[in-house]
Amino acid sequence: MATKQQLSAIKGAKVLMVGAGGIGCELLKTLALSGFQDIHIIDMDTIEVSNLNRQFLFRQSHVGQSKAKVARDAVLKFSPQISITSYHANVKDPDFNVDFFKQFNVVLNGLDNLDARRHVNRLCLAAAVPLVESGTTGFLGQVTVHMKGKTECYECQPKPAPKTYPVCTITSTPSKFVHCIVWAKDLLFTKMFGDKNQENDLNVRSSDASSSSEHAEDVFERKTDEDIEQYGKRIYDHVFGYNIEVALTNEETWKNRNRPRPIYIRDVPSTELIQENGNVDKIFVADDPLSVSAMASLGLKNPQDVWSLMENSRIFLEALKLFFVKREKEIGRLTFDKDDQLAVEFVTAAANIRAVSFGIPFHSLFEAKGIAGNIVHAVATTNAIISGLIVIEAIKVLQNDASNYRMTYCLEHPSKKMLLMPVEPFEPNKSCYVCSETPLLLEVNTYRSKLRDFVEKIVKAKLGMNFPLIMHGSALLYEVGDDLEEDMAANYAANLDKVLSELPSPVTGGTILTVEDLQQELSCNINIKHREEFDEEKEPDGMILSGWMQAPPKEKENNKISSDNGASTSNASPAVPLETEEDNEIEIVLTGAENVAAGNKRKLSDISNAATSDLCSVADKTNSKNKPEELDDDDDLVMLDDGNSNTSKKKRLR
Repeated sequence: MATKQQLSAIKGAKVLMVGAGGIGCELLKTLALSGFQDIHIIDMDTIEVSNLNRQFLFRQSHVGQSKAKVARDAVLKFSPQISITSYHANVKDPDFNVDFFKQFNVVLNGLDNLDARRHVNRLCLAAAVPLVESGTTGFLGQVTVHMKGKTECYECQPKPAPKTYPVCTITSTPSKFVHCIVWAKDLLFTKMFGDKNQENDLNVRSSDASSSSEHAEDVFERKTDEDIEQYGKRIYDHVFGYNIEVALTNEETWKNRNRPRPIYIRDVPSTELIQENGNVDKIFVADDPLSVSAMASLGLKNPQDVWSLMENSRIFLEALKLFFVKREKEIGRLTFDKDDQLAVEFVTAAANIRAVSFGIPFHSLFEAKGIAGNIVHAVATTNAIISGLIVIEAIKVLQNDASNYRMTYCLEHPSKKMLLMPVEPFEPNKSCYVCSETPLLLEVNTYRSKLRDFVEKIVKAKLGMNFPLIMHGSALLYEVGDDLEEDMAANYAANLDKVLSELPSPVTGGTILTVEDLQQELSCNINIKHREEFDEEKEPDGMILSGWMQAPPKEKENNKISSDNGASTSNASPAVPLETEEDNEIEIVLTGAENVAAGNKRKLSDISNAATSDLCSVADKTNSKNKPEELDDDDDLVMLDDGNSNTSKKKRLR
């Protein structure tokens, strides 16, 4: 039963919720039933069919509508007396600036990606508004409290880096099924149905092309008079047959590796493969093109069946045909979507056929979709538990009850007979470049790297700045914004293509750059250290940033922990990352809870090794053969690497 002081704090509070997904639906309901009177909610997403099994405020009729608006309407039906303001928008939009955040007493995150979490963290710091952060994956969850100057901020501790793969591994020497998925999704699918102008590492030259560049036609271009079956067969033979033969010509590559086997249509154990495929004219096509299915056309029903080479080949050819017959208008602008049945079927079949070539076991569509879309099915009960904990911490924040703040972890297996593990918050990390303004160090070849590389790979990708301003002393090297004069905007655009050492104010070893984001009101200094050479596989960016708080990925599979609520997309650059779309990332930094009494002041390294094993077991049980490597929607799983090397140095809040 709430005390008078709690009720007073609740009723007088103005609360901002960010995210209306798995956690958000539960949280909005809990806030309303707890007596909160003024709630604002931001979410840019629309409702998908896959959301309906756990985001209980939504129904089938809501598919395609704004999550924030539908959630608002649903809650107002049983709590019409409260005020709920919804925003169908991106929290990173300029409208949601520091002044916007200052109007709230507390911000509650139910977000699904790392980038947005960092952005909200910075705005809360700039506005001096408390933040309650959260995340879930399966049976695991966490809630943390962040108060400027009193506790660590969201970025004070390492965040696991997205797993990347060198492009040579993906295109030439795959050894795991996940490599085949990345190849099928980010290279083949994109080449076949995506932007034709996008850089792609697939070999496009046909076997009969001469060495003359004028004859080097793109084999993926469909000829005018070419029948769709002939085109499908030609693509099949090229990517699974000819390209493998080309790879085999490099004898050095296969000295210590098993040689792959080229697969041509003629090798598939069916003489009537093409003719056996379905009749697209008989397929019922609903209004939603995402419902078109090669499995339905061929009479295959169970997504958990593991298809043979013949079945994979039939699915591949049928899916390709359906794209051209039923969805031709979309070709050239398609991107992979885990909710696009035909896309998942195409990628699964292509990955399986490639896997056979390299001696990798087949996987079912269900397993392949989990890897390609980073999916683990969410547990609605976990979302409900975490939402309740968020509200408990929010009430403490509103009462300024700092001595009772807790970071609470929801475990799958009891530790000391507890499934909820409360831990006192840590003090701010003095090395955090976000809340402690510690300088960073960038190693880079200043005579080769361009300002564009620095902006894209460091300022945006690693530091998470959206509207950066870069200065060398008093010289402004780069700025973005709608209010820039044309000549200034042209100058900054021209600077992007200049090598660092050739900028108007040259950047060389010993230079100190100041990088700011005016929207986030964040500024940091970066010391430049010139370095001549980088390892192309281990350091694909050609530059190394030290002092920022993202943990490096580790190679060992058994060191990974799962996460369900963080985003990036592959662009076939020197390292091809698995997609991290939108997640409800949980970055549980646990390493040992069964030997320590809950609630005591202690180092994070003292909290449960059992908890870590709980996390790993979730990953193992979810997919014992293959583990998705990155973050996706709050329905999804990401395998996060354990980055706890520095956690023993963290101090408890006193």
